[in-house]
Order: sequence, then C-alpha cells, then structure tokens
Amino acid sequence: MKDFLISLILEAGGICIQKSEKIGLSDLKFKNKKDLVTTADRYVEDVIITRIKQEFPLHDILGEETGRTNNSSDYLWIIDPIDGTTSFFHKQPFYSVSIAVQQKGETILGAVYAPVLNELFLAEKGKGAFQNNTRVQVSKTDVMINSVMATGFACIRADLEPNNLGFFNRIIPKIRDIRRYGSAAIDLCYVACGKLDGFWEMNLNIYDIAAGALMVTEAGGHVFDFNGNNNFPEQGIIATNGILDKELSTNFNKDLF
Repeated sequence: MKDFLISLILEAGGICIQKSEKIGLSDLKFKNKKDLVTTADRYVEDVIITRIKQEFPLHDILGEETGRTNNSSDYLWIIDPIDGTTSFFHKQPFYSVSIAVQQKGETILGAVYAPVLNELFLAEKGKGAFQNNTRVQVSKTDVMINSVMATGFACIRADLEPNNLGFFNRIIPKIRDIRRYGSAAIDLCYVACGKLDGFWEMNLNIYDIAAGALMVTEAGGHVFDFNGNNNFPEQGIIATNGILDKELSTNFNKDLF
C-alpha cells in the first residue's frame, strides 16, 4: 500500500505541474467569493480516485471535491487533490497533494507532496516520518519567543465568526516570527521536520490535515484541538513540537466550541 501511495501522489503532483502551466480564468469556480476551486482540483481528484478503485476496489474514498463513498470498508482513503488552490492558481510554490489512509478510523499512512518544491513527505503509523526518504523529527525549541509558527485563515475566507484574528494578534508578539504558506498540509509537515515549531488553524476539514497530522505525531510532535483534546479539526487544530503545548495552548479560548 505504501509503494502504491508514493507512486500515486507523485503522479498527481506531476499532473498539477502540467495543469498549472495552462491554468486561466476560465478554469475557475468559486465556493464563495473568496474560496476558489479550479478544474485541475477536480481532474487530479478524479485521477487519484480512479487509481485507488483499480488497486483497492472495495476501499472507501473521501475526496474534497467528490465526497465519500460508502462501501462499509475498514479502509478509507482521504484526498485533498490540491491543498493551497490559491497558491496553485497564482503560480506560487506552496501547494500540495495530500492523501491519507485510515483503518477503522485511525490514520495509518499519509503522504503530502509539494511538487514545485520537490518535497515528498511520508508517514506510516509506528514507523516514523520522512521527507524525501530522510527521517525527520520535530524541533527542540523550548520557549515560544524563540519559535517560528504558521497559521491560516480558512475561517476568514468562509466569513465565519469568531475567527482566527484574535488568536493571531495574541500570539504574534510572543513568537520570533510567523509564516503563512496557504497549505495546512505543508504547515503540518514543516512542523514535523522542524522547519516550524508550531501551527494552528480554524475551520479546516479532515482532508486538509489527515496526512499532515500523522507526519507530526510520527516525528515526535503533538496534535490536539483548541481544548487540548483530540476533536480536531472540528474544534480547531494545534500542532507543536511537543514541548510548546502548554505555552501555545493557553492563548486559545477554551469555550469557543
């Protein structure tokens, strides 16, 4: 299954590169006035689903664009064909393909591929996390003032209240710097490999974070919701190197959800 996943996500990333060269306004649709989707998102997802059905015809599949099948399988493939569609459309490098596999509700395998950056992240339950075949671990940063973190604003795109701006303003003065890559999957993988010390966001879906969350935990980090529990991403998501949990989590309202 792991070899198939690697081959599949590399193929999907290659398609993204090809499609990005010709993407234009006629390829755009909007989920709302700020949240766009392209014909490439659907095409890449269709290719991924077709390959999975050929290899594992009884497995269930959850795709961002096409929803979920219901074969009552113990296995579920979770697909985000292009995480960071805005970056993809604007020909910026920080987008990725994210694919995870769950068995009886537990994520056992995950891959994230950022094709422009040539970064392939892979994690397998109990077997560690890897970037381009090199094992990775979270950072050892032990105080927030020395940390670099990332966040996103899916909540702002969806015009939701409350939103992330209050947390953003509260946390920024307490850290060294912030990054905004636009792909939660990449953000989580960067926590896993120590490029970031922490990440938080609201209003994400399971396809945004399933593979990346496994990367973090397999690299020695922690992933939890805004209340310190495991109800992520429904109740927000926080990922850290496992050292900054308490210092970061104190910045979030516990009664938000």
